[in-house]
Amino acid sequence: MRLLVRPDTVLRWHRDLVARRHAARSRPHRGGRPRTVQSIRALVLCLAHENPDWGYRRPHGELLVLGVKVAASTVWEILKDAGIPPAPERASSTWADFLRFQSDAILACDFFETVTLSGTRRYVFAVIEPTSRRIRILGATPHPTAPWVTQTAKNLLTDLEDARSQARFLIRDRDGKFPPLFDAILADTGIEVVLSGVRVPRMNAIMERWVATCQRELLDRTLVWNHQHLLHVLKEFETFYNEHRPHQGITNARPLHPLPAPITDPEQIARLDIRKRDRLGGILHEYQHAA
Repeated sequence: MRLLVRPDTVLRWHRDLVARRHAARSRPHRGGRPRTVQSIRALVLCLAHENPDWGYRRPHGELLVLGVKVAASTVWEILKDAGIPPAPERASSTWADFLRFQSDAILACDFFETVTLSGTRRYVFAVIEPTSRRIRILGATPHPTAPWVTQTAKNLLTDLEDARSQARFLIRDRDGKFPPLFDAILADTGIEVVLSGVRVPRMNAIMERWVATCQRELLDRTLVWNHQHLLHVLKEFETFYNEHRPHQGITNARPLHPLPAPITDPEQIARLDIRKRDRLGGILHEYQHAA
């Protein structure tokens, strides 16, 4: 048997092995600092996401106020590991944040088109409250003239007064259907009209989304015979949308009704009796408990 290494090499390997074993036995045991509890990590990330203008030090102070003792360096490491940059790099506002913060005082409106079976084009005007998702369909017309649009503004103000609305802004696009008198009537009651950017539908995203919902859930599934039929189906959809349809944007509540208390009684759950109610011949379905 031939060895490919020299005897000195074998002896050096043996000396190195003995030295490493001796060093491992003589080294004191160090467990290190224990890993941060997952609940604290989740709380730090929650504070950072909900307060984008906070720096790396402010979450640490908030934790101390809550009685959670943790090192400032630990908070910094948690934020860095999660890829959260310092406050100046993430404190800029977006349109979504702006609309959410100001939603109690904002309305949004828009025109959208539909066509009857006779080929006549109709322009529908609707207004939505972003905070509650309540929709108001104010009418439809083949010719949105200045007097007609002005009258819809007056009708809107009457509805807002009856509902004791605190709206102070109304978002609309730069459509030529809106006459100057439309903005003036709203301004007289303290509602400022805010124009969206040119070809920037995301600045009126909630209204645009409702138009798509109305088109997908109603108009694409309905043959509109005439003007009177159009007003009827729109009124039915408005009632369905405000009083029954759940909305994910408001935690699946309804615009005019909060969520009921959850059913926790097992016997009551076992005796559930749900009935379906059809609207518009079955295009829309409502589910309710049997009386």
